[in-house]
Amino acid sequence: MELDELNKHLDLIEKLHDIQEMYQNMEAKALGAQKITEMPHGTGVSDKVGLLAAELADLSGRIQYLQNAIRESAVPIEEWVNTIEEDKTRMIFRLRFLHGYSWGEVAYYVGTGISEETAKQVCYRYLKIIS
Repeated sequence: MELDELNKHLDLIEKLHDIQEMYQNMEAKALGAQKITEMPHGTGVSDKVGLLAAELADLSGRIQYLQNAIRESAVPIEEWVNTIEEDKTRMIFRLRFLHGYSWGEVAYYVGTGISEETAKQVCYRYLKIIS
């Protein structure tokens, strides 16, 4: 497994998180977008709620697409990661590249006094050894 393959999968996960956050922000703002005042409107016609609904639908489609792409790209990575014999190394790869955790989160969850830098070193040394 090459580092660029792992990073492509990680990029998909990060894009999904970004778009999900954007979706949640737009959804929250859309709930407050419709204001009924009984006052006449100015010139021009605008349907802010309709526009936001269309954008939310577009983002929802993108989220679905990314979720499918992540599932597909995870299969060979998961098969490869499962071949790593050393438990700590396998867990580092799972947390970082399959679940998209930051290096700091990887270090935290692996525990046993491992630092963020150590987690990175374990990963990159392993990739160097097998290449």
